[in-house]
Amino acid sequence: MARRRRGLPVDGVMLLDKPRGVSSNHALQRARHLLQAQKAGHTGTLDPMATGLLPVCFGEATKFTAFLLDADKVYRTRVELGTVTDSGDAEGEVVARGEVPRFHEADIEGVLAHFLGEIEQVPPMYSALKHQGRKLYELAREGKSVARAARRVTVYDARLLAFEGEAFELEVRVSKGTYIRTLAEDIGQALGCGAHISALRRLATGPFTGDDMVTLEALEALPDQAAREGMLLPADVLVEHLPRLTVGDEAASRLTHGQSARVAHGLTEGETPRLYRDETFLGLGVVTTPQEVAPKRLLSGAAH
Repeated sequence: MARRRRGLPVDGVMLLDKPRGVSSNHALQRARHLLQAQKAGHTGTLDPMATGLLPVCFGEATKFTAFLLDADKVYRTRVELGTVTDSGDAEGEVVARGEVPRFHEADIEGVLAHFLGEIEQVPPMYSALKHQGRKLYELAREGKSVARAARRVTVYDARLLAFEGEAFELEVRVSKGTYIRTLAEDIGQALGCGAHISALRRLATGPFTGDDMVTLEALEALPDQAAREGMLLPADVLVEHLPRLTVGDEAASRLTHGQSARVAHGLTEGETPRLYRDETFLGLGVVTTPQEVAPKRLLSGAAH
């Protein structure tokens, strides 16, 4: 007999404002507990020191989290010049100190310009990447270091928000896989004095911005389950960038029972449309021929 899953069948996406000092998983589990949800997952880890936008997916929405993992991100960070730490942030041990020259804003902006576009970046040891089955940060905590291959990432924009002589604030828009700690370290190296970050906040990921974020405290203060579920966005917000395809009852029935369906779509072979019956989101399909669509990733309740 199948084990009954504990909790409520809560579905949707919550834009959580992760607090400083807790892991992404801890924040996720607190939100899951507050909503009494059966299933939850997040879409890209934030360091414990970091704050800001952490999209948390519940129930059926977890089927589409991969679309956010690949999304561009926007961060605001504070870079401290003259000190290098083993973790690249203020929580690490100081490993080097350098004298900070008398910089002007133009000096910082001139160096930032060199980091725009596609760049090579070596992932930090304090990261969740794995080496021979172990996370790099576990090895780093044991004082070990292993060779890491450089990866190509893209810095689309880097704006200097404030400059204070030995520290500055920066807002950056970057591709997936970009480490802001490493970017700050590389900027510090280019300036010749070293650097680390003392604050990091994620402002946007993919289509989501911080405008609709909710804190754990605000979520806890809501009066009941209905109010908490009222903070959720529907699952299809994760795939709004994909073409929309509305199908009739017969096609919907075939698709939700795992069969291909004849549908006039005007899409190209291999495209992934989001499927709707009237205004009801069914899930994702894949175009197989000029007149046919097959199911790809459907909601469990779509057949009902």
